[in-house]
Amino acid sequence: MYLSLEAYRNIVKNVGSRADIAALCRVSKGFQYAAERALYNTLYMQDIGTTMLLCATLTEQPRVAACVDALTLHAGASSEDESEEEGEEVPHVEELPEGYWPTISLAFRKLSRLRYLNIHIGRGVPSSNTWILDDCPFHLRSFHCDLDWDAHLVKFLENQQDLDDLYIIDYKDSLMDASVAPPTTISPLSANSLPNLATLECTFTEAAAALAPRRPLIRLKTCFSRSDPDAKRVEMTTLFAKIQLSTAELRSLDIADSTYEEPFSVELLSTIVGMSRTARQLRYLGTLALPVAGRERLRFYGMLMRLPRLDCIEVEVSGWQPVPSTLAAFRALASELRLYCPTVVMVVFVHEFERTVITYVDGLYRIDEEVGPELLWRSDL
Repeated sequence: MYLSLEAYRNIVKNVGSRADIAALCRVSKGFQYAAERALYNTLYMQDIGTTMLLCATLTEQPRVAACVDALTLHAGASSEDESEEEGEEVPHVEELPEGYWPTISLAFRKLSRLRYLNIHIGRGVPSSNTWILDDCPFHLRSFHCDLDWDAHLVKFLENQQDLDDLYIIDYKDSLMDASVAPPTTISPLSANSLPNLATLECTFTEAAAALAPRRPLIRLKTCFSRSDPDAKRVEMTTLFAKIQLSTAELRSLDIADSTYEEPFSVELLSTIVGMSRTARQLRYLGTLALPVAGRERLRFYGMLMRLPRLDCIEVEVSGWQPVPSTLAAFRALASELRLYCPTVVMVVFVHEFERTVITYVDGLYRIDEEVGPELLWRSDL
């Protein structure tokens, strides 16, 4: 008896465990087709032995490799396992065997339909193995990359015409040694590369400045590299000059800083509201030091009024004395802000890197513990 493809898929979808799905692969050809896609559609690789066995399977069985749509690779300890707080044991990082990266490289070359790739590099693991991306046939939609920015990565990105979501942990202005030639601020990527890049997360504003021009960027998360106010001001000017060359208007802007100071936050906000690329469509903005003094705060609110579509703002309040810590205090500040910016329905208060999300729904303010504040910049709210 033969069932429709939809029937096979519905049966597989309602099977409880991966072991049972694997067993269905041996029932019939129809079940094998649907079950293999359920098993291999999304892969998570962390354990070294399992990773190498799975990569060998993908290399030897192209039919299975063609099922993979999303893959996450953790090489070494993941960031969640790397806590060094007092009283916690630092995990042992198992040494990667000699054939680890070549095995991954061979598997990558078989993943013709991969669309989502996350590569996380743990502590103690070299991040220089970008050569594993050479000759890969897939065209990604989303790419999280903890690997070094070098010629291999640049060559890979040049061919990613469908990529719209990119995270890079490293960036260099030039692939040339500064001792041989002076560094350049021009991106090594060609002008027509990454034509669909809409979401960019990077740890250096230099990367954002290099990738923003000529691309339809609507979400940006980055961090100031410098702490000196004058140097940071130059960095800010360069970044926003490049953002102005983007082909789209930002909806989300998240710029972290090593020190949040009121005067610079006011300068930053003034720059943001003064540019069409960052003012007209902006819905999420973070992170700015909320001024303590009333006059400065009113000026701060006045500039926010020039962001007509702002839904969510993240403000740093660590400099306040006393620091807001109760629902009543958060409600008072959020209510004050909404007097000037009634479009805002969510305020994130930051104290010493701890975030409290206050939402406004049906006339009521409440602490929202279900929202992940670290991902708010990615949403359209």
